[in-house]
Amino acid sequence: MISAGDFRNGITLEIDGNVVQIVEFQHVKPGKGAAFVRTKLKNVINGGVTEKTFRPTEKFPQARIDRVDMQYLYNDGDLYYFMDVQTYDQVALNKETIGDALKFVKENEMVKVCSYNGNVFAIEPPLFVELQITETEPGFAGNTAQGATKPAIVETGAQVSVPLFVNQGDVIKIDTRTGEYLSRV
Repeated sequence: MISAGDFRNGITLEIDGNVVQIVEFQHVKPGKGAAFVRTKLKNVINGGVTEKTFRPTEKFPQARIDRVDMQYLYNDGDLYYFMDVQTYDQVALNKETIGDALKFVKENEMVKVCSYNGNVFAIEPPLFVELQITETEPGFAGNTAQGATKPAIVETGAQVSVPLFVNQGDVIKIDTRTGEYLSRV
């Protein structure tokens, strides 16, 4: 059990039957009245964010989230297949569970599969990936005062904005959290 006075960012709790992660917290001690803890909570199952206040003495059970490294094998229509590289167990997940998590992930890459009580609720791709550009228009020099960008399609089919000097066939590094171009490899 974790008391509200011990809240920290990133802690996962069970509150009112929901599994939530603390995104932001603030201990408030007004001049008059009792102290309280103001929090921003993200529901890890559906992604909704709510704000709640708690007394510092309230206690909540910590939720155990399992993050397992698995290899993304392939997709077959609406199902995506993952394999645990330790036990060789395979898991098939539907498109609703995965969402946009595999936008920058190639087949045979490692991802983290997040589950709560055996129910998978999210896929965490690696923070940075290196992908080859399959389609982009040729860049041209001139009349750009700031860093101009152009759209490019990478080998997974996702679209990113890249600087004008990046060409088709180049391998680039992408931040999967924001989908931004970082550098050429």
